[in-house]
Amino acid sequence: MRSTFVDELCKATRAGRDTILMIGDLGFSVVEPFQEEFPERFYNLGVAEQNMAGAAAGMASEGFQVFCYSIGNFNTFRCAEQIRNDIDYQELPVCTVSVGGGVSYGSLGYSHHAIQDYALMRTMPNTVICAPADPLETRLCIQLILERGQPSYLRLHKSGEPVITMDSSPITPGVPRLLFGNPQASVVILSTGFMAHAALRLAQSREDVACYTLPCWGMRFRDSIPDLVRSRDRVITVEDHLVDGGFGSWVLECLAGTPGAGLVTPLGLTADVVGLVGREDYIHEAAGLRDLDPGLLGG
Repeated sequence: MRSTFVDELCKATRAGRDTILMIGDLGFSVVEPFQEEFPERFYNLGVAEQNMAGAAAGMASEGFQVFCYSIGNFNTFRCAEQIRNDIDYQELPVCTVSVGGGVSYGSLGYSHHAIQDYALMRTMPNTVICAPADPLETRLCIQLILERGQPSYLRLHKSGEPVITMDSSPITPGVPRLLFGNPQASVVILSTGFMAHAALRLAQSREDVACYTLPCWGMRFRDSIPDLVRSRDRVITVEDHLVDGGFGSWVLECLAGTPGAGLVTPLGLTADVVGLVGREDYIHEAAGLRDLDPGLLGG
């Protein structure tokens, strides 16, 4: 996903987009294609993420579309006030790009585990969260971000993700995209981000299941969820984030007061993973996310 992001940004800039790429002294071996082709549009702000967010807001106010690239927690929690006041409140076209979503940097420990970022970023009223499942959705998310010209959060996994989605049509924020199965099925699995891979494996274990991805969502994009789950028997959400405050919690909030909504079961990380250090597969297995239990789908 990292290379896809840089490749798509280069294409957009060649096509005339007024883009800027900022980094916080990381991303080397990934960002060089943009840096070499557009050196006047590339800025390394150093280990100073709050300054990076403020500078991005300033450039965005002058008409640029700015992308601030860093590892999961560094450009979110470290500069939450700048994102809230300088970017989201002003409705500026700044995209916070986090690489290493979930525990894809699991071996680097808790400081690098991006497992609370949804909880923070989904409280920004004007920000759309973009969490692609694979390189194809990454391209579509970047295209949406550029066209929308508003605050956004692009949450990337890391690298080497196979393409599992097939729909290349433009993404509409808040509207799920069918990944597998019968759209009329009584059981729905809804995922965002890289955990679509685990959701797909679970869905393929049964015939009466519809599996959807929701790559773009947020506070202002809730209307489609009640329509999706109404009259279903069971809804399962899957994410590589703490269940508290995450994607599943957002789905439950979307359904508040909705008649006919089926049983919703959010699957994600729990507090037990805090402090675990190891490869992503190891942490997912400890959390029960590596191989999801088909029994979750009901009888």
